[in-house]
Amino acid sequence: MRTRKISYSIITSIAVLLVAVLLVKCTKKDMAAQPAAKSAATKTVNATATTFIHPGILNTQQSLDIIANQANSGNADRLAAYQYVLNYCNNHSPSGNYKATVGVAGGVVTPDETSFKGDALLAYALALRWAKTGTASYATTVKQILDGWANAFRNMSVTGDNSHQAALEASWAAPTFAAAAEIIKYYQPTTGAAAGWTTAENTQFVTFLNRLLNQYVVHATDPGYHNNWDISEGYAEMAIGVFEDNQTVYNNGLNLIKTVLPLDINADGSMPNEICGSHNDCVHFQYSLTGLSYAANIAGIQGDLSIYSASNSRLLAGYNYQYQWYTNTLSNPPTCTNCTTSGKIWPGINSADRHYNTTATNYIQSHYNPDSDGLPGGDVSFLCWTNYTHHNVVLN
Repeated sequence: MRTRKISYSIITSIAVLLVAVLLVKCTKKDMAAQPAAKSAATKTVNATATTFIHPGILNTQQSLDIIANQANSGNADRLAAYQYVLNYCNNHSPSGNYKATVGVAGGVVTPDETSFKGDALLAYALALRWAKTGTASYATTVKQILDGWANAFRNMSVTGDNSHQAALEASWAAPTFAAAAEIIKYYQPTTGAAAGWTTAENTQFVTFLNRLLNQYVVHATDPGYHNNWDISEGYAEMAIGVFEDNQTVYNNGLNLIKTVLPLDINADGSMPNEICGSHNDCVHFQYSLTGLSYAANIAGIQGDLSIYSASNSRLLAGYNYQYQWYTNTLSNPPTCTNCTTSGKIWPGINSADRHYNTTATNYIQSHYNPDSDGLPGGDVSFLCWTNYTHHNVVLN
């Protein structure tokens, strides 16, 4: 984001003038008419953006208005996509398992991970439901989940052979928590009142995000994998930076994304650090594509489309490779596994397709096939429901 430099003398002159005007206008009668200040526990946070556009983590006021109005007006396609949000909300309840120490492990999903990342997803789904309906009880439940984890969480413990696993888990969970909180803090539904995110809630939640960030997220690059681990860290830092109006954290994530992009995806779209290397599956390369797509989406909301075109549109090259793999048109296809559209497709495609709108992204998106809860085969790593929030959402 660019800022225009203003000389110190001009700023000083303006400040003096404003003070003079205020001294003239602020009479005793004016002061007496002002209400008493609210306590920190009940004071509602001013939702005016000072640095970033808010809401600004994957969704905006405009995009949430569009999908809410379409769904509430009976648009069949939008309602069909919204049904996945409803299914998740109806099939899941807050865990109530708000723990100081969250146990995680590589290669398996622990009960603590199910509670932690599952609650993050539920908070986000309920935030989307509240944005559509304006029903206050949904926002209340979101805040209960966010408050519960923000108050309880202190650290993670790791079992298994990868001591760095907590860094990846935190990098997956933090953006989903932040995206839910961003909606509750800033969105004004077309029907109903604002959620009333308080100063106390905000302070506690920022502390929670910073615990995830400083203890774990910033260490996802430590192993030097140059794959979805690095990308997940960058995406998480960008999301946290937006929520906290912290330009430094945001830029750290943005720079990391641009640095790792050509290291993870070759010019031909292949991903040696994800496909037929350390991973012989159809999942991990989609982690990279989804994390990159979400990071590009966040930056785009803030007026910066550079990730989409970075390194000669390397992100699009990755989707082109996936398309060619799925359509058996690669000249030298991977031999370690066979990936087709009959397998699960991760939700980043809906965000990427909205921007690129190419034959390749259209094809992959047209085969998007979440389970009944709107997740790719039950995977709780990345936030979902982009078929509701992004597909065919035309922005000005």
